[in-house]
Amino acid sequence: MERATQPGKVWLVGAGPGSADLLTLRAARVLGQVDVWLIDDLVGEEIHQHARPDAVLEYVGKRGGRCSMRQADINERALAHALAGRSVARVKGGDPTLFGRGGEELAYLAAHGIEVEIVNGLTSGMAAAQSLGVGLTHRDFGHGVTFVTAHTADDGGPDWPALCASGTTLVIYMGMSRLADIRDALCRAGKPADTPAAVVMNASRVDERQWCGSLATLTDALDAGLASPAIILVGGVLAHARHPQPAAFALPLAHATGDSLACC
Repeated sequence: MERATQPGKVWLVGAGPGSADLLTLRAARVLGQVDVWLIDDLVGEEIHQHARPDAVLEYVGKRGGRCSMRQADINERALAHALAGRSVARVKGGDPTLFGRGGEELAYLAAHGIEVEIVNGLTSGMAAAQSLGVGLTHRDFGHGVTFVTAHTADDGGPDWPALCASGTTLVIYMGMSRLADIRDALCRAGKPADTPAAVVMNASRVDERQWCGSLATLTDALDAGLASPAIILVGGVLAHARHPQPAAFALPLAHATGDSLACC
């Protein structure tokens, strides 16, 4: 393995949910300085404009159910570049520390003596709520918010009864393949079937699509054509999602068509 006298530094950069104008100024500055980008699949190509002309861009995406690079291989690529004296941006969609395995990569690199810095990004769960015109918390309808993944390390699920008991707005990542299971688990745990729910696919992108309904009708989002990557939101705050057209399901974002805003 190539080794330099002085190892390079690695930044774990959150690229935000997709829209280029949601990239932070700090992220843009770091991306414009580093030698190498290691890029996830969900990172929009628009941010490539921030790369140095001579920067090396490597795609190391991981997507559930698809052929992708192993996490161990990604760790090793970042380490190899750093040991060779290169500065590296590990570029992730959303925030690198929120279901982005940023903590694992930080620990691996730190254990090998590599300096690592986190550059936070806007997570897609927040972007999804914004596009629906709702706050994730509300004094009357949701005193807190819980970000949770539908997939645990052992391929199980989260503690749904505990999540229901929390009384918080649920923002669920990586759950589209388990919509029926999520619906059933929440209902068994005591969540009322008429609890407002929504699904936002490709949050903040020009091809964003939205669905609104209730917990009981959650799987209708699949019939409406929504698929991964998408965020599932469940809670009373969703009752305040914008409804310009009562039966509007899976509508594209207005800025993709030039028409007035059409939300679920």
